[in-house]
Amino acid sequence: MFFLLGVMAPSYADSVNDLLLPGPVIQGHLKLESDCSQCHKQFDKAAQSGLCKDCHKEIAKDLNEKHGFHGLLKEEKACKECHTEHKGRNALIAKLPTSGFNHLAQTGFELKGGHLKEKVLCKDCHPPLKKYREAPTKCNACHERDDKHKGKLGLECQNCHEEKNWKTIHFDHSKTHFPLEGKHFDVKCDKCHVNDKFNETPKLCNECHKKDDKHKGSFGIKCETCHTDRGWKEILFDHDKKTKYPLIGKHHEVKCTSCHKGDLYHDKLKTDCYSCHKKDDKHKGNFGLKCESCHIERGWKEILFDHDKKTKFPLQGKHHEVKCSGCHKGDVHKDKLQMDCLSCHKKDDKHKGSFGGKCESCHTDRGWKEILFDHDKKTKFPLLGKHHDAKCSSCHKGDVYKDKLKSDCFSCHEKDDKHKGQEGKKCESCHHEQSWKKTEFDHRLSRFALTGRHLLVECKKCHVAPTFKDAKSDCWSCHEKQDVHKRRLGTGCESCHNTRDWKSWDFDHDKTSFKLEGKHKNIRCVECHKAPVSKKVILAANCAGCHDKDDKHDGAFGIQCEHCHTGTSWKEIKVGSKRWMNR
Repeated sequence: MFFLLGVMAPSYADSVNDLLLPGPVIQGHLKLESDCSQCHKQFDKAAQSGLCKDCHKEIAKDLNEKHGFHGLLKEEKACKECHTEHKGRNALIAKLPTSGFNHLAQTGFELKGGHLKEKVLCKDCHPPLKKYREAPTKCNACHERDDKHKGKLGLECQNCHEEKNWKTIHFDHSKTHFPLEGKHFDVKCDKCHVNDKFNETPKLCNECHKKDDKHKGSFGIKCETCHTDRGWKEILFDHDKKTKYPLIGKHHEVKCTSCHKGDLYHDKLKTDCYSCHKKDDKHKGNFGLKCESCHIERGWKEILFDHDKKTKFPLQGKHHEVKCSGCHKGDVHKDKLQMDCLSCHKKDDKHKGSFGGKCESCHTDRGWKEILFDHDKKTKFPLLGKHHDAKCSSCHKGDVYKDKLKSDCFSCHEKDDKHKGQEGKKCESCHHEQSWKKTEFDHRLSRFALTGRHLLVECKKCHVAPTFKDAKSDCWSCHEKQDVHKRRLGTGCESCHNTRDWKSWDFDHDKTSFKLEGKHKNIRCVECHKAPVSKKVILAANCAGCHDKDDKHDGAFGIQCEHCHTGTSWKEIKVGSKRWMNR
């Protein structure tokens, strides 16, 4: 540091030297003022600097060690070149220029960071009346009042802080025996270093975190065995590798304290399920103590037990969805369940036992509504048409094995017979199983064969009631309103007409007892058949029956006009007739 000569208040000595004195010395050299030999050697100006060093030993040391302001000078000069004496008591012979002063090159103490700020003045470190070299070089000497650690972390501030500001830390804790990792990296120094004896700072977790130990010491003091320095919630301990009980499924999510309720090292926990989960056993011990036989660690609802392979009763269909307790209501090992359906499903038997105890004969385990029984193959009565959709109980109303049902239609469908027994009991002769309305009756087998247009007529046109035999078979009973003859030709329509068409008729009058000849061939039927008749047409076969009004003989020649006249014309007389000869 800079050397500043002290100032004192001496008095002048009365001596020869005083007479030769060029001028008063500074206050600090006052006691030497009368003894010139202390600073000067006669006839040897070069010796003067050596005499200065003899008094100012700290300056001599800096020069020898190349340290401080004088030791770092580029070339060594005579002291008097810079420190001119005999200028008066208050002369400043050690004044240094502050402008452009290179503090590092000229003193060895580099001004960095906050020291370079304008707010920091030379006098803040170099107070008046003190030598420059006496300025402190340790941080704490100047910044003791700024030490928030109150000296607990020692006096070597530069080990952690930088000149830029106090908040900039450069201390590398990783080079110590306790690298700061995880949450430790964010912890303030004084949280661990409560005093300046850094080496005495505890390194064991429990020494610092005893108050954070939620296990209250029951898990031991080696926190690092389980926890990491990243946070208490992150567990390092590998239960699978470091114990004989690997944590699988739900066990992996369980808190340690759920199982380890006492001293971790003294209390030996049992590894069987029932020891921990007795309170969770909904079977109340009926299924035994080996929970792992059925359940797995992923959850109680996931069942491991394979009923199909490990028992003689494979679970199929709906049985696969049934809860174990649905069948096993008692002790699963002591109570031997029956395997027949009725033993479990008696209450579900809607047949009330009338269909026997072998439910599997008809039903499947996929559901009661799905029927397995094949009536077509296993009985002599195949279910066709509507029979296929009928409920079993519709026919089997009693005991299915004891009651022998008849297989004829009438035995079951007598109440459905709208013919009132007229058509007999063989319903199948006309009807199909698909529907009563669908029939295949062959009318030719009846007394009234259907021909012509009758083949196209709906049954109900003639059979207005299901009692088919009540229908009349004569034409006029159905076609009275179509009788344009107004019954004048009788009711035996079939005598002239056929079933092909009313307009098509083929009656041959010549085959009757009255052959149509002459004029009779062109005359209309109604000219002769004028009055309605009951059924059969009966007319007088003589001419007078029709031509009485045309008889000009007034009956004198009788009523047999044909004896003289021909059918061609009244005027044409048969030659040779007895009546003609006698006229």
